[in-house]
Amino acid sequence: MKKLLLITVLSVVSIATASAQGITYGVKAGVNLSTFTGDSFTGFDTRVGLHIGGLAEIPLSEKFSVQPEVLYSQKGSEFFGTETHLSYIDVPIMAKYHIVHGLSVELGPVPSFLVNAEQTKSGVESDVSDYTKTFDFGIGGGVSYKLPMGVFFSLRFTKGLMEISEPEKYDPEDDYRLNVENNVFQISAGYTF
Repeated sequence: MKKLLLITVLSVVSIATASAQGITYGVKAGVNLSTFTGDSFTGFDTRVGLHIGGLAEIPLSEKFSVQPEVLYSQKGSEFFGTETHLSYIDVPIMAKYHIVHGLSVELGPVPSFLVNAEQTKSGVESDVSDYTKTFDFGIGGGVSYKLPMGVFFSLRFTKGLMEISEPEKYDPEDDYRLNVENNVFQISAGYTF
């Protein structure tokens, strides 16, 4: 998975070098609505968090562009009164197709790097970084609309493709093992310059 990430990043850098004069940069922020999904568990509640960061849009043609981003992103969920708070640095690399002027759809990989992992139960916080994988990977897709002055709005859903817990680190006598993936719906606003 890390080799795939390296190849993707090198490809984006190569494209950026070839198309440097048309690159636009921007900032974005918004709301995350995140939850967990997994084969063994149901009934997770949504956690509301935020995301904030920067982006670059690299045009490839009149209709296509690539948009790498670096975002601080809060994820997690609630399950049986236990809140899980996860913070990541997300590095989405979106391929964008511009349908009409201002309106585009996007799809691409979303590698994520864990910054912090905590659980809160009955008002008591505990660090669960040791039980949470430091790398996550998902696929994101969405739609965005950019106004002529550079302000844009976007909706994106990212489906996690990797289990985020380290089950081998749990106590073997403990029946509660959380083998789940991240799923995040993002509502964003931003500005390109």
